[in-house]
Amino acid sequence: MHSGTSMATPHVSGIAALLKAMHPDWSPAAIKSAIVTTAWINKPSGFPIFADGSPQKLADPFDYGGGIANPNGAAHPGLVYDMGTDDYVNYLCAMDYNNTAISRLTGKPTVCPTEGPSILNINLPSITIPNLRTSVTLTRTVTNVGASNSIYRVVIEAPFCCNVSVEPYVLVFNHTTKKITFSVTVNTTYQVNTGYFFGRITWIDGVHTVRSPLSVRTEISQPYIDEK
Repeated sequence: MHSGTSMATPHVSGIAALLKAMHPDWSPAAIKSAIVTTAWINKPSGFPIFADGSPQKLADPFDYGGGIANPNGAAHPGLVYDMGTDDYVNYLCAMDYNNTAISRLTGKPTVCPTEGPSILNINLPSITIPNLRTSVTLTRTVTNVGASNSIYRVVIEAPFCCNVSVEPYVLVFNHTTKKITFSVTVNTTYQVNTGYFFGRITWIDGVHTVRSPLSVRTEISQPYIDEK
């Protein structure tokens, strides 16, 4: 078996095409979410995944993303992290694109919110916090694509550096509630610049396991020095 982006790209493209055939109403973001959140984080044998290179090390989300693609699982993910036009506009606003450039892209007048959106709140199926100093709270919204009446509970695997909490920790879906937004608060007492630590936030309902990789790097707040 070979690995790498050149091998992964055609396989993932094929999986995406199959998912679109099964679920014609799914957006590209929903398809990506289904693939990422249902991926295996161990080999089919049950053994851990190791990264290529020397010395050998256990692989982390920066090596394998969500994990090994699981097409059958992706076909029935239970929940997806979906995105629409407004989400992509908020992303561009968070990346400091101006209104003129965004309007040219959308084809209609578009104005960024006065209080700029946080890039941490872009509704991706993964969470990366590159500069945690004390505490940060971000949000995600999940859409139920499984049974109408479903109850999901969260399982948190916190990175070694941090404490993580999720609110609410139980999501209840029914015929009228298809989408639910939850918040994730990550805090640390580390007073040192570090590399990335990794964890996971997983929603389970007894049938589906919906995993999101969590990557956090802590950073010291640099004191302001007036040299006047």
